[in-house]
Amino acid sequence: MSFPLSSRTSDSSLLDAHGWDSGWAAAFAPYAAQGLVPGRVIRVDRGQCDVATEEGVVRADTAFVTPHDPLRVVCTGDWAAVDPAGVRDPRYVRACLPRRTAFARSTSSKRSEGQILAANVDHAVITVSLAVELDLGRIERFLALAWESGAQPTVVLSKADLVPDPVGLSYLVEDVETVAPGVQVLPLSSTTGEGLDVLAATVAGGTTVLLGVSGAGKSTLANVLVGEDVMTVQAARDIDGKGRHTTTTRNLFVLPGGGVLIDTPGLRGVGLWDAETGVGQVFSEIEELAGNCRFHDCGHESEPGCAVTAAIEDGTLSVRRLESYRKLLRENQRIVAKTDARLRTEMLKDWKRRHAAGRKALEMKRGHSR
Repeated sequence: MSFPLSSRTSDSSLLDAHGWDSGWAAAFAPYAAQGLVPGRVIRVDRGQCDVATEEGVVRADTAFVTPHDPLRVVCTGDWAAVDPAGVRDPRYVRACLPRRTAFARSTSSKRSEGQILAANVDHAVITVSLAVELDLGRIERFLALAWESGAQPTVVLSKADLVPDPVGLSYLVEDVETVAPGVQVLPLSSTTGEGLDVLAATVAGGTTVLLGVSGAGKSTLANVLVGEDVMTVQAARDIDGKGRHTTTTRNLFVLPGGGVLIDTPGLRGVGLWDAETGVGQVFSEIEELAGNCRFHDCGHESEPGCAVTAAIEDGTLSVRRLESYRKLLRENQRIVAKTDARLRTEMLKDWKRRHAAGRKALEMKRGHSR
């Protein structure tokens, strides 16, 4: 893997090009006093990482910062304190600065672990291919992940040239806008150039991460934004639009128009990790409706005076949207409960209460039918 733009940047401005600012300088001061040098992690691979420093890209070992918490491991996007030049190889990352933002998801492991995807990100570009049918539930899931991280999401509808009818394309954009309140939805084609200027302007400042499933067009988009073929691209299957994982690590590149870009591997599963705030932001209209329910602990099912079910009945809220909201909240609760004994107890009590209420309602129904 090469980093062409970094190598062309002068040593004196290399840190600035990777996002260094006065805030990071202040946070780094204690490490500078120890004779360590700052750098940004641009790639992590098997216990080692590439770090962009003032002297260029150096290879460093992460053995000194390998905590038991998988969310605290060194990650692409981190700002690190590394050994200065002249120290015998291998040089080491001695510490990482506190993260401003962090993308985390739950793993497929049965051990209820979180996985850090990228650190210190300002913009999250969720890439969705128009070569296949839109999966609105998956988009909502990615949006919850993005909002929870603290980054500003943008949804890019890639391969827009495959939808030549402007009216049809506008309907697709509208469908996504309904599930992405407060988010820019941008149809884009790397083939025709449609939307690229708008996206380039959006990501010109700060750090941007590309998210999406395999075959969504992230690697192609990364090549276009960077201006060079920095990522390998493979064709998606015609039958379902899915691609193979052409990106296997998370890589950080300097953009020619300013800012930096982190490309991530395609995510087959997007499990939430303590993302209640993110879910609430994705479904802000449901959260607002819930504030008007008669009971503060309304389950939005059969309770009297429920503003959410009233919105379902009058057609202002779709059943699919409410079901997706419930699904993500339940999933997030299960993940949090695995590491929170108090919440597990509360969930068990709530289940027993609902079970008892359901049984009582059934008994009353049977009594009336006799």
